[in-house]
Amino acid sequence: MSIPGLEGWLESAQGRYVLGWESSRVDAAVADIFGFNALQLGMPCHDFLRANRIPLRQKAGDAGPVDALCELTALPFAAHSTDLVVLPHVLEFSQDAHQILREIERILIPEGQLIVLGFNPVSLWGLRNRLDRSGSFPWHGAYISLPRLKDWLKLLGFEVDRGIAGCRVPPCERQAWLRRWRFMETADEHWWGFPGGVYMLRAIKRTHAMRLITPAWRKNAVAGKALRPIAQKENHGH
Repeated sequence: MSIPGLEGWLESAQGRYVLGWESSRVDAAVADIFGFNALQLGMPCHDFLRANRIPLRQKAGDAGPVDALCELTALPFAAHSTDLVVLPHVLEFSQDAHQILREIERILIPEGQLIVLGFNPVSLWGLRNRLDRSGSFPWHGAYISLPRLKDWLKLLGFEVDRGIAGCRVPPCERQAWLRRWRFMETADEHWWGFPGGVYMLRAIKRTHAMRLITPAWRKNAVAGKALRPIAQKENHGH
């Protein structure tokens, strides 16, 4: 999915700050995930699969340097064919976030993993999202809270972790101010009263075992046939 203004923002002080936090967290999360096929949906200008060792790692989207050019609401991959999907900042800028998640659930193998990156509406970044009317990236997105995203994924049969949040600094424009506020990253979330501006959520597709229900065959007892003795012919002699 092409997001206007994304690449330019990633070159800004804000973008580099967010990308630095997210890259380190995703690198650690995907390093121990194995399989045969890994897929990144969104932000093709950055490689979020670089630390993963799955043999086939691809990017898909409707624009940019991708391996598969497609709409994310209709992925051209077979069902149960993918071991890992990384979804960086797609849902909050999509017109049909539910359908994208349904497609991801379809292509993931049982026990396949999904990693989602998103902007947190309950943060200083979320506050700016509500107040900024410039229409520029990333302030024009419809941010999705962690509890809501967890509910969506649970309805699709995923098991989700609690998620981690980062980038607690205010969304300053200048690198110098971002450095000055950096001490907030190491402070306790509950002490500050709000979480970070972005989050990473990890989910595993669970498939419940099916139990075969057989027809309720009638088991009527078959009456045993009585054995009738064979009458012996009298031997009268000749």
